[in-house]
Amino acid sequence: MFGLSELAVVLLVVAAVLAAKRLPELTRSMGKSARILKAESRALKDEPAPGEPRVVQGEAGARDAAGRPGPGGAAGA
Repeated sequence: MFGLSELAVVLLVVAAVLAAKRLPELTRSMGKSARILKAESRALKDEPAPGEPRVVQGEAGARDAAGRPGPGGAAGA
């Protein structure tokens, strides 16, 4: 009868023939998934670490080097 290698070749040919119709859709889907993965990994890389203090720019919470509220600061204004 057939050996294991012949059976594998026949299965590969059948799979290629049946998958030829869906091949463009599959490659498009894989490309989209790769772009999403790349975007998410960039977003994670740009995100500050959980232990790092967040720096917020603005006048309302401005303080000088000694920790006192600066001009237009929130406390005592």
